[in-house]
Amino acid sequence: MIPLALDELRRLDLGMLEGGAAELTGVQIDSRRVVPGDLFVAVGGGAAYLDDARASGAAATLVPHDAFAAMAALGGLVRSRSTARVVGVTGSTGKTSTKDILAALLRPHVNLVAAEAGQNNELGLPLTLCRIEPETEIVVTEMGMRGLGQIRALAALARPDLAVITSIGPVHLELLGSVENVARAKAELLDELPAGAVAIVPVGAPELEPFIPSGLDVRRFGPPEVEVRDGRSHVRFRGRDVVFDFTARHQATNAAAALLAVEALGVPVPEEPVHVAFSRWRSEETELPGGGLLINDSWNANPVAMRAALAYLLEQAAGRRTVAILGVMAELGSEGPRFHEEIGHAAREVDVVIGVGELARGYEPDEWVAIAADAVALARELVRPGDVVLVKGSRAVGLEVVAEALAGVAAR
Repeated sequence: MIPLALDELRRLDLGMLEGGAAELTGVQIDSRRVVPGDLFVAVGGGAAYLDDARASGAAATLVPHDAFAAMAALGGLVRSRSTARVVGVTGSTGKTSTKDILAALLRPHVNLVAAEAGQNNELGLPLTLCRIEPETEIVVTEMGMRGLGQIRALAALARPDLAVITSIGPVHLELLGSVENVARAKAELLDELPAGAVAIVPVGAPELEPFIPSGLDVRRFGPPEVEVRDGRSHVRFRGRDVVFDFTARHQATNAAAALLAVEALGVPVPEEPVHVAFSRWRSEETELPGGGLLINDSWNANPVAMRAALAYLLEQAAGRRTVAILGVMAELGSEGPRFHEEIGHAAREVDVVIGVGELARGYEPDEWVAIAADAVALARELVRPGDVVLVKGSRAVGLEVVAEALAGVAAR
């Protein structure tokens, strides 16, 4: 991190600040990640871990008056002292995967900081900014939201030079009410761009178009030509194939967005195959006994992502028996039952569907349970050697315990 002086933080009066070091070289909110020189910010129940942070070498600790305001102040200070170009990535689906693909494309060529996992909120974004070093050239940030105004606040803090909107779809409808409002919320990122900046947006998103400010260099992407062979995706871009080590076709569209961003940044597109380290619980694949396969996509779910995951399940099965363990899709408001019924129709080609959560009854599953813990035993009972299994549901369902149980069987 670009060092911050402890005296400077004292003048900001962010809360109870204790420490004797002259400067701080990192910021953490998890005491387990603290290394010497870090400031440990005790958010939530973090005050219980102050001694742990100090034992790990924290140069200072902060119990903030307001956790979000304190993190914003810290992230903003570091950002203000950097000349790095900042990319803001948001979207209804695919934002974390697009961020991961973009980071993989950029990392061989520039000194890069990229958001870890799904760090895209009022705590995660400042943590990303606080990792900026004096030599950092490009920062890839991710921005999520639950309502109007939230992306605007994050973008005002990050001050992006380039924006990527991956998709517009039916997410957070419980709070936003309509897909039009989803587009309005995502477009807040574009409002914070400087005049003449590049905005990368999807084709076929008419709800977004009214909210694109004039004066931007708007570049659009859609599903590219892609050929999957030998465990790799060959994505057509500017007249040649860019090779990635994933096989999910829906990731090719995310790659198209990332490639446009790389081009806009003036960074070379790699000639060699690109290895993408996707964030945890996003299309993680594990071999199962008898030649089976587990697809752990348990991080989150919405109707668009669920359809893509089911299509990938059937494609990967290649004739093998399929099992889909599907949790509810949260925050869909009054339209929730209809969306669950539609996904149930899309899942009819799957051999066995296990629904988890009340709204998952709408899938018309072969088996239904109320919570993820109950799905563990059921999955162990129903999954056979050689099956291809998809585990997917909204974050609140916690289906990773099912995927971990099945992966544990495979590891024996």
